[in-house]
Parts: sequence; C-alpha cells; structure tokens
Amino acid sequence: MDAFFASVEVRENPKLIGKQVIVGYDGNRGVVLSATYEARKLGVHSAMPMSRALRLAPHAIVVEPDHSKYSEVSENVMAIFESITPLVQPLSVDEAFLDISGAQKLLGSPTQIGEIIRARVSDEQGITCSVGVASTMFIAKLATNFAKPDGLHVVSADKVIEFLHPLPIGALWGVGEKTAEQLSRLGLVTVADIANTPVKTLTRVIGQGAAEHLYELAWARDPRKVTPNQAEKSIGAERTFDSDIDDPELLLAQFLDLSNKVAKRLRDANFFSRTITIKVRFSDFTSVTRSKSLVSATDLATDIYATSKNLFTAMNLQRARIRLVGVRATGLIPTSESAIQLELSDRDAGWREAEAAMDQVTQKFGSSAVKPARLIETDN
Repeated sequence: MDAFFASVEVRENPKLIGKQVIVGYDGNRGVVLSATYEARKLGVHSAMPMSRALRLAPHAIVVEPDHSKYSEVSENVMAIFESITPLVQPLSVDEAFLDISGAQKLLGSPTQIGEIIRARVSDEQGITCSVGVASTMFIAKLATNFAKPDGLHVVSADKVIEFLHPLPIGALWGVGEKTAEQLSRLGLVTVADIANTPVKTLTRVIGQGAAEHLYELAWARDPRKVTPNQAEKSIGAERTFDSDIDDPELLLAQFLDLSNKVAKRLRDANFFSRTITIKVRFSDFTSVTRSKSLVSATDLATDIYATSKNLFTAMNLQRARIRLVGVRATGLIPTSESAIQLELSDRDAGWREAEAAMDQVTQKFGSSAVKPARLIETDN
C-alpha cells in the first residue's frame, strides 16, 4: 500500500486529500509513523522526530494513529489478494508477495491482474496500492518501488537484465553502507558492474558468501518461491525501561545485550537466522520496526548486534525518548537442515569460539557470569 496509515486517514477524512498529512502524536516527544507524499516531498519520513518533521512541513496536519482501523483495512486488503490467488505471502500489514501464475487462465495477463488488484483495493478499501510484476520475488519488489505511488510496473522476463543492470548496487539485497563502500573502492557503482566482475574478485573484498549472493542477484537469479500463510518462527528479546532513555550509547548497549540473548537462544534451539528486526517504542507508545536480511544466516551475537546497530543508527532519531527496544531473529533455518555454509574468516571463527565458550560458562554459572565488557561498564 502507498503511505498506508496516512492513506487510511485521508480516506476517512476527504478534506485531507492533497494535504500534507503526518500520522503520529504531536509534541516534542512524538515520532512520524506515516506521511502522505505531499509531506514526503518536503523530506518527512517515518521514524523522524515529530518536532523535526514539523520544521520541514510547518503546515502539515498531524493525525493521531488508530491501529485497530489500520489492522481492519489490512485484513480486508489481504482478503482481496487471497481472492485472486491462494499463494499470498504477507510481509507486513501493507505489503505482500503474490504468485499469480495459476490465476492467469481465469483473470488474464499479469498486467491485467495487477490492474484488477489495484482497482479492487481502490474501489473496496478507498486507498491506493502500487504493484510490481516480475518473474522473481526480488525483481517484483524492485518493480514496486518504480510503481510508487499509485502505479503498476511490469518487468517482463526478457527485459529483466535491461531493468536491473543500470540500478545502483544498493538495489541488491544485502548491500548496506559498509558493503557499498567496499565495492566502490573497486569502482563498482551499478548492478552491471557487479554482474561483470568475477566472483573471485568480489570474494577478496566482501567474502565468498556475500560475493556469490550478490553475483547471483546481479543476474536476477532468485530461487525463492512465494510461501502462503507461513507462520513465521522467530526468536527475540525485548526490554522496557523504567524511565525513557534518549542516550544513543545507552540504547546501543541495550541492543548489544539483547543481541547476545537472541544469539544464545538461537544456538540453544539449533537455528540460524536470515533476517534481523529491531523494534523501538517511543515515549508516546508508538512503535517502529526495521529489518534487514543477511547475506549469510547467522547465530552469532556479533552479527546480530552489527545489524541491529546499523538499523538503529540509520533511523537518525536525534535523541528521541525511547521506552522499549527489542531484537528479533526471523527467517529461521534449523542447523540440521541448513545447506548454508557459513563464510568463516579467522575473525568469524574467533567470535564463534568465544560465544561457544560464553555459552558453556553461562550454562554452568548463570547468565550474569559472563557478558561483553561494554555491558559490564554500562552496569557500573
């Protein structure tokens, strides 16, 4: 869906059509949950402190969120998807993958089905949605970005490389700021650059697992299938503070502690995780989540914390007051069934040995017997 929360509010109050609308709680301690494209054009985005958002868009109308209403609309939209095809994999309240291969005989071409979906969501729910159509999940997701707002973008099988290769390397799943910086030193700027670089060369810079992953994506090879109604297994930990915290260093220390807890629970349960999600709840009780899929699945706290730290830092909260933080590992793979070969550098092997030793100590003497030095300093 396009600017989902804000779109629902505009639907409820037509006087807001064409206006700069921000969903969130007004005041110095509030944060932006959603914003119309009119507000986004001025630089407003989700998770931004409300005070900064209103400086960027001083004439914006602030609407308090109604999550029960958003959940109802989300359920109705998912029902529309499921009437098109039973193969629906929700990603969040406002996003899903659909496998429409079996629906084409009855409903027409992928373009026609995309238009049917958009029309029904608009007619039945009064909001807009953008649809990306492609032969793989990866390309369909990218196509959706090109369709926004309120559009349809189709990438036919014979046009995939033409569509993909001019994009910046950041379009590839798994390329964050650090990886992009490493690749840029090789002069790699576009997806085409990755596709035309030998895997051995990429491996020297980012490791074998990441190199093979990015090379495959650069040639649009994505073997994943839409998995409907999958009950997502996850392992996580949260911490609610006695009083709100706005110190980034203290918050990062909490993420480090939670990352260690999640990693140990993963190892105890014999799982690797493909995706790390952080949760931040603000003083006004609004919550924001951010997720990142990993190049290689992991059960190491050092990987989980590095990802959590990057996600939190990228939110640029500017000392917003925070009541709760959480870390969750999803996309779980049983170690006994996983065909993933972890890319173990000397540094990775050292961390694995260290965390295995920590597991043995905590099992014998309790969870407080050993912890990272940074957490001991924080406790003191």
